[in-house]
Amino acid sequence: MKNLLLSALSIAVLTFTSCSRDENSNDTNAVTINPADFRGELLSGQSATLNANQVYNLTGSFIVRGGATLTIPAGTRIEATGGTASYIAIAQDGLLYVNGTSTNPVIMTSGNVVKATGDWGGLVICGRANTNKGGSTGQTATSEVGDLTYGGTENTDSSGVIRYLRVEYTGAAFNATKEFNGVSLFGVGSGTVFEYVQAYKSGDDGIEFFGGSVNPKYLVAFHSEDDAIDFADGFSGTIENVFIKDVAKAGVEGSNNGDNGAATPTTNATLKNFTIIKGALAGSEHGMFLKEGTGRWNCQNIYIDGFTKGLKINSSTVDPNSNSNVDSGFVTFNPIYFGTSITTQSEYAGTNTTYLTVGANTGAGNSGNTPTWTAGWTTGL
Repeated sequence: MKNLLLSALSIAVLTFTSCSRDENSNDTNAVTINPADFRGELLSGQSATLNANQVYNLTGSFIVRGGATLTIPAGTRIEATGGTASYIAIAQDGLLYVNGTSTNPVIMTSGNVVKATGDWGGLVICGRANTNKGGSTGQTATSEVGDLTYGGTENTDSSGVIRYLRVEYTGAAFNATKEFNGVSLFGVGSGTVFEYVQAYKSGDDGIEFFGGSVNPKYLVAFHSEDDAIDFADGFSGTIENVFIKDVAKAGVEGSNNGDNGAATPTTNATLKNFTIIKGALAGSEHGMFLKEGTGRWNCQNIYIDGFTKGLKINSSTVDPNSNSNVDSGFVTFNPIYFGTSITTQSEYAGTNTTYLTVGANTGAGNSGNTPTWTAGWTTGL
């Protein structure tokens, strides 16, 4: 058995448990993690299950490598210190099981006495699903944080099951262009369950999808100092039931590819049941930003309020691919609600007059009010 260096105090348990791609098959080495010094790696063939009765002090990076499994029971609390050096990452073929409940979520937060955005990195998950960042035929790319490989052609790939997770005070920055988000999903496949997740007080985006085909549900982004929800690089999933409040830039930013707006495979996102409230932050890029080629969006039951503009899109000169996709009917909003604060529904100035239908929407479940499904496991709302 290979040694696992989690910390100088970590103890390797030389017993075998059942755990692998489906948490219940293949023999693996079970490892006990020292709560006082949570860092290091789980290697292929190893597994660890945290103890909900302990508070885990994340003092550096913790990476779950391919063939390893990390399980986090309901009520577990992880407190991180160390800025950009401190984050949790799931590599390709690694598995994460977050088993929170509506009354007892898993909490990943700052360990600082005075907590602030950017206190630590956040959660990074890398899968084998599609991305157009490396190329059009399944080439891989390297994550902008964590330097891990992601992408490929396995769109049904699974990185595990994440339910009832709250990630707080994240977004540590290396520089102005390289920052952690609350949760970053790189090429994560549709076999992954990602539900009931809140990003709270992120120094950058709340939750961002870099390619991939995962279908997340019941997301909350509260106080995001960049965008609340961001997807790009050939993302091809359905995101539904999302509540956004207090956003510095765009409530939702969606791109095809920042280097090539026409890159393939093209972003193809379905967005259902969103409430987007500017709240106390600037909202400088408005409710939804159709950016860098945009791709194809099918948006249903969207509620936007508090901004001066509902939909932002650059001119056809600056971003011809985004405008062409709206012109061609590849971007639709049916229905969408604009609150009384919004004086410009959309910056789009092209020829398509039917791409949006204005209605009276319920958004994430309760129009501009907090949805009932957020009760018990979220904070700040």
